[in-house]
Amino acid sequence: VQLQASGGGLVQTGGSLRLSCAASGGISSNNVMGWYRQAPGKQRELVAVITSGGSTNYADSVKGRFTISRDNAKNTVYLQMNSLKPEDTGVYYCNYKPRVLTSINYWGKGTQVTVSS
Repeated sequence: VQLQASGGGLVQTGGSLRLSCAASGGISSNNVMGWYRQAPGKQRELVAVITSGGSTNYADSVKGRFTISRDNAKNTVYLQMNSLKPEDTGVYYCNYKPRVLTSINYWGKGTQVTVSS
């Protein structure tokens, strides 16, 4: 499985950004896709995930500000980020799991999101 992410960049506090990630190569029908992020000096953390059936899970810190969605026909997941804060700064990684209960993970190359104060 290959993951191609796009989006990210530099934005001021309160601004918006949209991340996209397209998966290709041996995609299973009941998969989970999502986004994780890693700030400097911190561990990678979950931002939001979505199953192929549309069930979502968000980190408490982004609830109400970020929205994850997907287009199953395109094997693509999106992350709409609104009301961005400096603490949202980090490298965002796209993630793919072939099914909900699995330790198998695929990661895309990270994309930098920087929110200036």
